[in-house]
Amino acid sequence: MTGPTPHGRADRRSAGELESEVLAALWATEEALTPAEIQAEIGGSLAYNTVHTILRRLYDKGLVLRDADGRRGAYRPAKNAAELTAEAMRQVLDRGPDPIAALQQFVTELSPEEEAAVRDLLGGSGP
Repeated sequence: MTGPTPHGRADRRSAGELESEVLAALWATEEALTPAEIQAEIGGSLAYNTVHTILRRLYDKGLVLRDADGRRGAYRPAKNAAELTAEAMRQVLDRGPDPIAALQQFVTELSPEEEAAVRDLLGGSGP
């Protein structure tokens, strides 16, 4: 949350945090949103220009699309949250020296529900 620090400056959120907030607002609806609508959804603490800049960055990264259905200046996510997360996980695995070891470590930290879901996805049966 932003607010004044003891030195009178406002806390600043990183660009990644702001991008995540904008994406979360877009994922929360089925419709494309304008920068003003996203600003209101986030709580109005960001300037309109900041929201527009974040949207432009997300567009340049291929994470949002400009709506072509008549709402000029409206945006929608290019991928849903699960797709984006899976893509990020794949990129991390591809960068590491031993993706199998990373996966083994990852699955040891899964909750019982997550482990059951992975087993179901792989067609295996649990203990």
